[in-house]
Amino acid sequence: VVSTQSTGSSGINAEYGGATTSIFPYNERMKNYLEATDRAGIAKVAGGYHSLLNSDQGCEYDEVIEINLSELKPLINGPFTPDLCTPISEVGARAEKEGWPTEIKVGLIGSCTNSSYEDMTRSASIARQAQSKGVEFKSLFTITPGSEQIRATIERDGIDKPLRDIGGMVLANACGPCIGQWDRQDVPKGEKNTIVTSYNRNFTGRNDANPNTHGFVASPEIVTALSLAGTLNFNPETDSLLDKDGNPFMLDTPYGDELPSNGFDPGEDTYQPPPADSSAVTVDVDPESNRLELLTPFAKWDGQDYNELQLLIKVKGKCTTDHISAAGPWLKFRGHLNNISNNFLITATNAENGEMNSIKSAITGDFGAVPATAREYKAAGIGWVVVGDENYGEGSSREHAALEPRHLGGKAIIVRSFARIHETNLKKQGMLPLTFADPADYNKVQPGDKISINGLTSFAPGVPLSCTLKHGDGTTDTFALNHTFNDNQIGWFKAGSALNKMAEGK
Repeated sequence: VVSTQSTGSSGINAEYGGATTSIFPYNERMKNYLEATDRAGIAKVAGGYHSLLNSDQGCEYDEVIEINLSELKPLINGPFTPDLCTPISEVGARAEKEGWPTEIKVGLIGSCTNSSYEDMTRSASIARQAQSKGVEFKSLFTITPGSEQIRATIERDGIDKPLRDIGGMVLANACGPCIGQWDRQDVPKGEKNTIVTSYNRNFTGRNDANPNTHGFVASPEIVTALSLAGTLNFNPETDSLLDKDGNPFMLDTPYGDELPSNGFDPGEDTYQPPPADSSAVTVDVDPESNRLELLTPFAKWDGQDYNELQLLIKVKGKCTTDHISAAGPWLKFRGHLNNISNNFLITATNAENGEMNSIKSAITGDFGAVPATAREYKAAGIGWVVVGDENYGEGSSREHAALEPRHLGGKAIIVRSFARIHETNLKKQGMLPLTFADPADYNKVQPGDKISINGLTSFAPGVPLSCTLKHGDGTTDTFALNHTFNDNQIGWFKAGSALNKMAEGK
């Protein structure tokens, strides 16, 4: 399968698998894609090294997973997490049992994920079938091209027309609703409802900032088919739709062209190159702006172990980068670190009280918002620590999820385990991402704890650090913390951030 799958599928498989790095054998379909995107020179060089771009003869793997493709059936994931998987043939019954709304309010395809030319032509093939029967979408339906090249090419080739003709709306080729850039008007905020998307993530409130939106994830063709039916109680493999005269018909298996026969249309060239000499360029930002703010370097490490840092919050359960730095309407502040930091961990669950955005201040004893309490500690010169659960920081590689804790005075994030990209992002901002050597030590952390991190003065790759918890009753617990810092990354920490380290080299 790997030797015959399309280039787009290879990339999406890597992202869905959460891989930091994936290597797929070079094949004829990659060659065709490179040539179709004006990179024939690269294809020629890669072809000359074909033997090096494939697995070694007789190689062995730590784990082998065998999948019988003839047994695969369409699946749908969700709601609220991409981990929850249900066969499309069973999701309607499961939804009714779990109390998930079965009516699909909106179907959405595209964005950076699953928006290749092949994806779009597959969905268009379903739309043509519906159009020939006089059928339109029962759900609202949006199409977000994954790039300017895809937008221009599907428009030139008329791929978007059948989708538009049966009620679809083509949005700008941008992140769009996938990251919450969606001024949704069809349901009131807070209303329980269901949407189905072909995006890669469906965490609570991610798409429309409504915590009661049940987001499901499926392939573009499944999303298109479900949007024609308008309900989760529809299996396109076995169930019929009704044509304009009330006669039943079934959808044929969708077909898509992997590459456009006339090549790709690059669309509008909007790239603005920087000046050859930028030494005289200054960036002027209105000091009154609430959307743009010039960054200032983070402070260097002071050369000492961290002594009695304050526990800010002990997070319970899933904590994605959407929990750490919410998207949606907050994205207008992406250029203003101080303002966007007001969304820090506001939807994470506090283990102390089971509530979101409600933590106890060690200074006043009052409960308040997470960002406000962090600012209170920073103003008082008190460094703080976040303690988290498993796979902390999964989801988007959102840089602000690492910038915000650093900006608000955080020193370390201690968790049972990290999502790898977020772990690296924290390192780049001069934070200490650390893991419990024994995951059970998470349970030793108590509300109001003071946390000391020792061993920093001899910080070295592969050498654990030591953590001491000082509890409110005066008792203590000491245990080991692991880290994955290499020499270069330790340099980032000592300099205060990766950017600081780069500046030192000028």
